[in-house]
Amino acid sequence: MAINPIDEILHHVYVRLYPNYFVNIEGAYIARTNSEASLSIEKICAALKNRGGFTGNYDDLVEYVKQFFDEMAYQLCDGFAVNTGYFSIHPHVSGTFDKITEGHNTEKHPVTFRFRIGAPLHALADHIVVEVEGIANVLGYIDEFVDVNTESVNGIASPNGLFSIAGHKIKIIGENAEVGIYFVSEADPAVRIKVSGNLAENTASKLIGVIPSLSAGKWKVEIRTQFNGSVKHLKEPRVIEGEMVLTVPQAV
Repeated sequence: MAINPIDEILHHVYVRLYPNYFVNIEGAYIARTNSEASLSIEKICAALKNRGGFTGNYDDLVEYVKQFFDEMAYQLCDGFAVNTGYFSIHPHVSGTFDKITEGHNTEKHPVTFRFRIGAPLHALADHIVVEVEGIANVLGYIDEFVDVNTESVNGIASPNGLFSIAGHKIKIIGENAEVGIYFVSEADPAVRIKVSGNLAENTASKLIGVIPSLSAGKWKVEIRTQFNGSVKHLKEPRVIEGEMVLTVPQAV
């Protein structure tokens, strides 16, 4: 007797809807994932032990995975592309050269790393159910944090490198001393590092500045502003918290 195959629902992704301000994209709203805390190597290894059935030693597993990524980074820095099957990474030199004899300049030709999704991840996407959790807070929100050095979106923060924040009603305005952009430690929210210096861009939808000298670990982004989207400013700063958790890598 033939048995009809059943598509099993394996995963859920939760999104919120935001007003669509893009000129060339039709529709009233765009979806953005409701980001949870990012998973560390330790947390993924713990899940593999508890859920995935791994029977080996947990501490050894963590150490082997870290050694793998250390070696992968070493090979990438030697110019090799890496293909894990699920994703591939390759080094990329940005910028342009004016003549064939021009040497490499780290500021004009920064080295970055680019990611591509592999076939297994594309196939898994067919088993993801997207659940809409409603409209996001339209009074102001942070949509994306881009680490310019690595081109990472909502993932990495490179100390003393440039960042670009996209969002809605995020312009930094106000005389209150609390107004500004902060990096808040996930481990200890009392640790809040304020972005210093002038912003290269400061508009209602985009902020560009320099990441402070953050220690290695997990950080969240917080904006405090008296901007209200009009000529009249708020009496007290309002707080806009980014949902993404950023990783500051250990110094090599």
